[in-house]
Amino acid sequence: MIYCFLAEGFEEIEAITTVDMLRRVNVEIRTVAVTEDKNLNVCGAHSIPVICDMHIDEAVADDNLIGVFLPGGMPGTTNLDKSDKVRELVTFCDENDRYIFAICAAPSVLGHLGLLEGKKATCYPGFEGELAGAEYTGKPCTKDGKIITGKGPGATVDFASLIITELVSKEEASSLTSAMQCHE
Repeated sequence: MIYCFLAEGFEEIEAITTVDMLRRVNVEIRTVAVTEDKNLNVCGAHSIPVICDMHIDEAVADDNLIGVFLPGGMPGTTNLDKSDKVRELVTFCDENDRYIFAICAAPSVLGHLGLLEGKKATCYPGFEGELAGAEYTGKPCTKDGKIITGKGPGATVDFASLIITELVSKEEASSLTSAMQCHE
């Protein structure tokens, strides 16, 4: 299971496209509302509301958790960074050799936790200084070990495809992007 954390102000393209693509190849991913109350409704940065599968209080760090996904957007990234439970689950993944996926401004959360030290990473331009100790690549997507980072909304299909390549296979990722008419 992968948790996709959605906090108020998340980037809709990054979150929904990645969740959609992973579900198309049968990767179990659940949207998780990172809200103060038990509300499952979270509104994106562009006023698109999403009803999440579960609340952050229900998220568990156990053997079923294979990774976490942090979409960017503002103030979504700031709200993720403020959540002790999000930080706890991201740290659990790092300490237990699980996957961590972050795109746009969200790699800054990993930087603040010290998880990018000595690793290659990318992010939305202007957030490079938040990637403490990372080698910034500036590429649309970057994989270093079990951490995959993406640059922004325009890199989302490539980002999700790289995750699918890692979790399922390169062939499945290629087949999906072809079926979606992403590449000629």
